[in-house]
Amino acid sequence: MLNFKSFVFSVAPIFLTSSPRGSSRSVTAMIVSNSSTSSQQCSDNGKSAVIFLHGLGDTPAGWSSLQRNLPSIRPKLGKDVHYIFPPAPTVSISINGGMQMPGWFDLYDWPIGVNARDDRAGKIAAVEQIEQTVERLEKEEGISPSRMIVGGFSQGGAVALLTAYHRRTQGKVPFAGCVCLSGWLTLKDELVVLEEVANSTPLFWGHGRYDDKVLFEQQEFGVKKLQSHGVHVSHAAYPMGHESDYDELEAMAEFIEKRLFPEE
Repeated sequence: MLNFKSFVFSVAPIFLTSSPRGSSRSVTAMIVSNSSTSSQQCSDNGKSAVIFLHGLGDTPAGWSSLQRNLPSIRPKLGKDVHYIFPPAPTVSISINGGMQMPGWFDLYDWPIGVNARDDRAGKIAAVEQIEQTVERLEKEEGISPSRMIVGGFSQGGAVALLTAYHRRTQGKVPFAGCVCLSGWLTLKDELVVLEEVANSTPLFWGHGRYDDKVLFEQQEFGVKKLQSHGVHVSHAAYPMGHESDYDELEAMAEFIEKRLFPEE
């Protein structure tokens, strides 16, 4: 059985996410242009990709262990699957007194409940960065978005939801699926999900029942909101705080395998 270590985080008022205990930091070769990429040997066809966004204060290295852990649980996820870990820009975080740190957007409220205010400009800029990564994968690797999973943890999960649903407008190919771990639905009053996207891009949402940073109420609210727009959502709650554990990772791996290898 995979010896997966939980993700542990510091407490308020500094809202930072740390890397998994025991994860390797010797991954400098992963940094490629605007994203961090690691892949298995790929054939000429059948390629797919998992794009996973880290949380506030973290780096791509923090979640790079997914490229080993997911195939350890579901071996098919090591076959022709590219793992991409984009780096967030350095931004000023209001809840941390304006401290500069890696983050996808600014935060104005603490803890983050369903009434938290949005940094709209920051979120749209984050989505545009991920869309550039998607376009690069299409052009350089020949991978269609229909063979991509976009996901993330905390802030990264929030951006993944925006990328997969709000901003997947007419003319853009829907993603194979979306993963949100301890994240939240942002720009909720602007939510419009195209029928094609709702039918093509299911969601897995995992959240800790005792999350005191991104409150557990965010999962129920976000799931119901997306379901009301026709999105198929698989959701699970775990006895933990703002972190991840093996059970959540196992469910995530099962979801991704079903989306990328549905007929095998």
